[in-house]
Amino acid sequence: MSKQVRVGIDVGGTHTKAVALDNETNEIVGESIVMTTHDDEIGVAKGVIECFKQCLIDNDIDPKDVVFIAHSTTQATNALLEGDVAKVGILGMGKGGIEGLLAKKQSNIGNIDLGTGRMIETVHTYVKNKDVNEANISKAIDDLQSRGAEVIVASKAFGVDSIEEENLVKDVAEKKGLMVSVASEISKLYGLTRRTRTAAINGSILPKMMSTANSTESAVRSTGIDVPLMIMRGDGGVMDIDEMRKRPVLTMLSGPAASVMGALMYLRASNGIYFEVGGTSTNIGVIKNGRPAVEYSIVGGHRTYVNSLDVIVLGVAGGSMVRANGGKLVDVGPRSAHIAGLPYAVYTPVEEVESPELEFFSPKEGDPADYVRIKLANGERVTITNSCAANVLGYLKPGDYSYGNVESARKCMQPLADYLGVSVEECAKQILHKAYEKIEPVITGFVEKYHLDSDQSSLVGCGGGAKTLLPYTAEQMDLKYSIPEHAEVISSIGVALAMIRDVVERVIPNPTTADIAAIKKEARELAIKNGAVPDTIEVQVEIDAQTSKVTAIALGSNEVQTSSGKLSCSAEEAVELAAESMRVNASDVKLEIETPSFYVLSAERKGGRAMRLIDHRGFIKVQVSDAVCCECKASEWEERSKELWDATLIYKAEMEHCPDMYLCIGGKVLDFSGTMSYESLKTIMATEFLEAEADDDIILISAKVEVG
Repeated sequence: MSKQVRVGIDVGGTHTKAVALDNETNEIVGESIVMTTHDDEIGVAKGVIECFKQCLIDNDIDPKDVVFIAHSTTQATNALLEGDVAKVGILGMGKGGIEGLLAKKQSNIGNIDLGTGRMIETVHTYVKNKDVNEANISKAIDDLQSRGAEVIVASKAFGVDSIEEENLVKDVAEKKGLMVSVASEISKLYGLTRRTRTAAINGSILPKMMSTANSTESAVRSTGIDVPLMIMRGDGGVMDIDEMRKRPVLTMLSGPAASVMGALMYLRASNGIYFEVGGTSTNIGVIKNGRPAVEYSIVGGHRTYVNSLDVIVLGVAGGSMVRANGGKLVDVGPRSAHIAGLPYAVYTPVEEVESPELEFFSPKEGDPADYVRIKLANGERVTITNSCAANVLGYLKPGDYSYGNVESARKCMQPLADYLGVSVEECAKQILHKAYEKIEPVITGFVEKYHLDSDQSSLVGCGGGAKTLLPYTAEQMDLKYSIPEHAEVISSIGVALAMIRDVVERVIPNPTTADIAAIKKEARELAIKNGAVPDTIEVQVEIDAQTSKVTAIALGSNEVQTSSGKLSCSAEEAVELAAESMRVNASDVKLEIETPSFYVLSAERKGGRAMRLIDHRGFIKVQVSDAVCCECKASEWEERSKELWDATLIYKAEMEHCPDMYLCIGGKVLDFSGTMSYESLKTIMATEFLEAEADDDIILISAKVEVG
């Protein structure tokens, strides 16, 4: 009997990797890898297609057995970095009079500096609301085209309240054969300038992304696969390719997002700093209580309304080359061996390493001319990388993904060591330390930003180069780290297992339970529209008391991912997981609550009663340092939540420090951390009980928030 298969493809700076997973068990049933095709006519899409086809052929997978296929993409990020963007015509709309003057000014955003010496060019025109009709809109679009606009942006003041005018612009422009970016389709938040800017960035990459989408989809279809082609979003979800054709800007940072979703979905990493090391770049971000940190993307220093994971991408990785000058090591990266077209010294056969000579060169036009390469007696050239240094220092062992010929690395590194006046080992240490100097501030910054305690500051290594940089970094910072099985393809696994995600944001002063219920329904319906099965959808609501912004995040599985696989966790295993997480002996762990879906475990420690909520698959869903909990009926939720809230509310310096509250209901975990008052908590939480039965069992956890 044939297996149903999920395929995930991740596009990295050096390699494009495909992984096929058994849909029932999540077991890897196929892998393939090709070099990323940066310079191809259709860009990295060529590698995606090659990698996918190779994965099917090499692993004898029938295309009819593929029930899900998704890929990450670097196209949006690369287009913006390289300035490969279209000229955008902005058609602003709003009232007349003084208010209209303001709207006209705010929608005329000017050229957008991409921070790389390149920019998105924009031209602008404005139509008053009373003049909005098909004839006037057509005339305005013709004017924008005459000034060079290739893509149209429709942006109306307060357009989030009524999208009819923006949709009219879309209809008229598309009849003229133009692509359109509709501001209120991308964000429902007020802020005309920022919403227009986000739509303009989206519009600027539409032609490039449309071409890539069409090429990829047609190639996938040619293999006989007719399931929807999904694309990784920068916020960790997936969307179908038709949605990507409208909002390609959502795919920014989809590569880094793939790695964190792999860590979450496959490695059961619920807390910590994930650290994905590829050949060209390293992605670092945070997972806290099973949720990745998400922020608005910044493009060229400009804030947008695009949600993406809070990931910092460093130009230092396993293949980063060394720079030296004046007898000193001056840097490692950002150029990689792949970009320079050079083999790593450590992967060169030792018999070829004869009479190595040190050379300095510039990998690309405009680069510094102090990058290091080694000329061999046979005329070939290789380069020294972080992977070479880690092999020399013994961090990599036989069987590790990045393990190579240590003797080759030592022989090639000797001329550089002589230039620096140190031993080969000291040279290797200096190389890794230069990389560490870039990594340490990022980790420290995340620990401070997200208030991670010592329990949560462990590193989870992913990517083929994880062992190249992670052990040295952990040693220097005295942190725990883990590099799990299949770490080298974790991003591809993350793509294969990613869930459909949609976000709705609104500004709602003093939201009522009815307001919360309405925005949750809207987010849920969006997820269903994009292919999520209704019964699998969970909607998380967040309220920002300072800005009155209400955010509803819907996550759901597509039709073929509704099985939970074979992961399971017994009470004994839950105790072991909690003990390891809390860094105590298993005998010190108390099982507080056990239900068919969850275990709540605690341990008394200095600073309070640490608590872990673990689901039946072994995922740590909540990790807190000083908390109380209770199990009760749904009918008692208000009384019991108030008791727990009061028990964990802290008063200090005449200020209230509100606790973080969590609710388990019907197999779901709802995170209400960051709620600024009990009244707000009650308003949001009430929506979870609108369809609950009075005797349904629930779990409540309330944790004190540390006061600095």
